[in-house]
Amino acid sequence: MRFSQEGGFLRKLSSYLLSVILVVALTVSTFHVLPSQAEPAPSLGSDTEVSDIITQKPSPANAAIGSTSFVTAAVNRVGTAVVRIDTERTITRRMDPFMEDPFFRRFFGDSFPQQLPSEQLRGLGSGFIIDKGGLVLTNAHVVDKADKVTVRLKDGRTYEGKVQGIDEVTDLAVVKINPDRDLPVAPLGDSDAVQVGDWAIAVGNPLGFDNTVTLGIVSTLKRSSAQVGIADKRLDFIQTDAAINPGNSGGPLLNERGEVIGINTAIRPDAMGIGFAIPIDKAKAIAMQLQRDGKVIHPYLGVQMITLTPELAQQNNTDPNSPIQIPEINGVLVMRVIPNSPAALGGIRRGDVIVQVDREPVTSAERLQNFVENSRLGQLLQVKVQRNNQTQTLSIRTAELQDPA
Repeated sequence: MRFSQEGGFLRKLSSYLLSVILVVALTVSTFHVLPSQAEPAPSLGSDTEVSDIITQKPSPANAAIGSTSFVTAAVNRVGTAVVRIDTERTITRRMDPFMEDPFFRRFFGDSFPQQLPSEQLRGLGSGFIIDKGGLVLTNAHVVDKADKVTVRLKDGRTYEGKVQGIDEVTDLAVVKINPDRDLPVAPLGDSDAVQVGDWAIAVGNPLGFDNTVTLGIVSTLKRSSAQVGIADKRLDFIQTDAAINPGNSGGPLLNERGEVIGINTAIRPDAMGIGFAIPIDKAKAIAMQLQRDGKVIHPYLGVQMITLTPELAQQNNTDPNSPIQIPEINGVLVMRVIPNSPAALGGIRRGDVIVQVDREPVTSAERLQNFVENSRLGQLLQVKVQRNNQTQTLSIRTAELQDPA
């Protein structure tokens, strides 16, 4: 019995000693594998060591956070060239013809005024300086029919502006001011180099809040004015999700380098977060013509049209109430021919499908419009049309568009 108790005690002692040996071995192994964790902390006793730690440079991440953003740099580059444009227009409302009737006058006497009092309409827009001598580029609808135009710079200086030229078809206008010294000029970029996904910075005076900046991206390119819902314009817009509101019209749309790539112009009230800008390359050419001639000549044919596809034609042809049958092809369907227009004089009819112009295929209304816009005034165009089951070629001479509507 005693021998058994002693044997149990020895076994417990042996197990305890084995555990101690294993713990010591593992501890030594840990110090051997991870020596840096066992090293003492560096001493801060000397002035040299303290100075080195204090003056060491921040990490690249911290430096990026603390540096000026590209938006700030872009706005600083162009900001002083962006202007606010205030307009005034006096209108006089016409008297109701009933009140001018002699019988009415005999019955009520002359107590009624001969005419209604005039009314002052005020407008607000944006623009930017393109020449140090005082040329300002803006939208036509900002200054159209204005009796007075006031241009206000960011530094508070104000000048009376004179509208030098307006082009309603492209919604562009040039305003001239006479400064007392050279003005800052906005750097113009290249809208042909813009790509979907590029940064877009809108600068202007939306809702009267001066010097407002919004940021977004270019969401698509070459969005036609017909798609935007502005049928009387001839433009392919830059579409952006940078916030554009009333008062932004005429202000610049910038790239990340602070170069003007477009002119903010159109807002779709039914589409939140979508705005449109006129490409700056188009604006450059128009501005030169407005500065030189005061107007821009646009050739036209005189048709209202839509893009036709075989699917659309088939839907029309299977409708028992359809007034006409349409060829089931790709082309441009003529919906209406304006009386006395080049198209009417050249023999184009409602229901014709235009498929070629000067042997170039035409598959969309936008393509036909661009073809005519780029033609010369008075140029004779060979227009191939599909009429019912027959194909014929008509000669149509372009004329000057007098009324955009």
